[in-house]
Amino acid sequence: MLRIAITRPEAIVGEAAIISRLLADDFDIVHLRKPEAGEEYCRLLLGELTSEERSRIVIHDYAVLYEEFALRGVHLNRNVTLLPDDYHGSRTRSCHTLDEVVRYKESCDYLFLSPIFDSISKEGYTSAFSHSELCRAAREGIIDGRVVALGGVTCERIPYLASLGFGGVAMSGAVFK
Repeated sequence: MLRIAITRPEAIVGEAAIISRLLADDFDIVHLRKPEAGEEYCRLLLGELTSEERSRIVIHDYAVLYEEFALRGVHLNRNVTLLPDDYHGSRTRSCHTLDEVVRYKESCDYLFLSPIFDSISKEGYTSAFSHSELCRAAREGIIDGRVVALGGVTCERIPYLASLGFGGVAMSGAVFK
């Protein structure tokens, strides 16, 4: 099961060391999501990581950094809606409904589906799916190996998510709190 860490949106002192430790320990990929820190902060942060570490980073918001730092890929969102025709990296996207998963799954390497549980890092961001809805989505093949659970995910909840057929888990609050 794929394990993904998502950074906090703001700049953090010593963040390169934190990302290095996450990649060395438990996580396969780190999503660098820094809307509050800016492109230049991300450029400096990526410059502190090794090329092997950068190859395991998916960038949000600042797609120009993908090629500059040979990153793993780009996360599509309201700031990055299209990629060049010659783009060959990983494509990811966040979905907040099962209909979105169906619509975007074929065009992405994996999708985040959230919030599965009440968010740890976003106050008032509550679960959008009941257990029965998740079970139905799993039976219908909507949830599969290309869908990553996000929102309130903790290590204790991974076995449950694996039993539903999620291909991975993404954590932010559980990692950075």
